[in-house]
Amino acid sequence: MKTIPIPDPPVPALEVRSVSKNYGAVRALDGITLSIPRGELFGLLGPNGAGKSTLINIITGLVRRTSGDVKVFGYDVERDYRATRSLLGAVPQELIYDHFFTVRQTLKIQSGYYGLTGNAAWVEELLERLELKEHENKTIRELSGGMKRRLLVAKAMVHRPAILILDEPTAGVDVALRRSLWNLVRQVHAQGTTVVLTTHYLDEAEELCERVGIINHGVFVALDRKETLMQQIHNRRVTMELGARVERLPEDLASLGATLSEDGRRITLLVDRSDGSLQSLVAALGRESLPLVDFQVAGAGLEDVFLELTAEPSRGAGSRGPAGVAR
Repeated sequence: MKTIPIPDPPVPALEVRSVSKNYGAVRALDGITLSIPRGELFGLLGPNGAGKSTLINIITGLVRRTSGDVKVFGYDVERDYRATRSLLGAVPQELIYDHFFTVRQTLKIQSGYYGLTGNAAWVEELLERLELKEHENKTIRELSGGMKRRLLVAKAMVHRPAILILDEPTAGVDVALRRSLWNLVRQVHAQGTTVVLTTHYLDEAEELCERVGIINHGVFVALDRKETLMQQIHNRRVTMELGARVERLPEDLASLGATLSEDGRRITLLVDRSDGSLQSLVAALGRESLPLVDFQVAGAGLEDVFLELTAEPSRGAGSRGPAGVAR
């Protein structure tokens, strides 16, 4: 494979400027702008139908944009498509294979698409790191869903891409595989690979990503470091552990939006630190005789940010959000 030079002085690994995409009367993306520097691990989040996959497909060249510009290390994804395909590796949501080839044959064929013939050592390393070695001579139809997902990752990495795009890589896989894929993402990121991750598992994004963009109705409603976004949410999650079963939630707590667990031993609620509801909670507890054994107050997590920013009505939120929210 011909080596594609990465420009020096540095340009962003990925640059999206005012990108829109129309499907007939439907506007899937509405002026998206995004810049990802080299070596970043970026999380792209959003509800179903928000436009995440459309944006990923435009970046990878599977869909043509209606307007705007997309560049990978300074190369236009349509005009310089050979260069950008060589610099990108993508793991799609769908399991797409020829089911009659073996795992090893699949990686050899994938290597051939990039003109690679001397990468046997790297293929061996991928087989080992993704725990596919003992399955290398099985045909694809003999693999479990989790093994097929691992093979997708191996295919995306076979040409050592400068940008790895993971579109829901852990959808439908077990906890052990999720953890092993997390570890692999950390490893390739530590080696300098730029990673773009889309996921519905918000704990995954919170664990892995440095910066997060939340997209809804084709626009960014938030785009900032995850710590900054979480600091902007005033809600605090309160958890009260009880030493004995409670049959009914006290009215004072119910009025604050508290919920009682099925076993009657845990009360949880969200309070807003800016409107006095935490003080109201403390006052309510003083009037009740609950068998409290533990009381925890936790700051907002990425899930709370996501739910607040994607709650309806959300169209146009990108133009009126708080500091750090995309405009």
